[in-house]
Amino acid sequence: MKISSKICITVLLALLICTSAAAENMKKLGKMNVHYMAIGATFLTPEVARTYGIERSKYNGLINISVLDNTIEGMPAQKVKITGTAKNLLGQDKVLNFIEVVEGNAIYYLAQVKYRNDETIRFNLTISNDKESHQLSFKQKFYAE
Repeated sequence: MKISSKICITVLLALLICTSAAAENMKKLGKMNVHYMAIGATFLTPEVARTYGIERSKYNGLINISVLDNTIEGMPAQKVKITGTAKNLLGQDKVLNFIEVVEGNAIYYLAQVKYRNDETIRFNLTISNDKESHQLSFKQKFYAE
């Protein structure tokens, strides 16, 4: 992998951790520790957004999911399959398309969702590996900035 790609990935991870510490959540689902967060895509730099094909817009959100195996010491990242939808308060469903990003031992999944200012989105996800499948639901209020 090129050095510039590694720098972009590092910047993305640092940005997501720094700007969203209060927005990150973790839920234990069986043998999985699922870390999840949703932020406005404008928090990303143009370079990072371009690297991952993410649209930077005040009406575009980014969902970041990572799954760790809580049965193994050091809790390594797990490859999983994630499917799901985002639903606004009017009941309009939006299918989420996750992409997998692997950087060294880190694995995370990114999806985008459109929203309007001051809109609450409910996320309903299915996270599965070859041994188990779990449902994860959460909501996030987005603001156009």
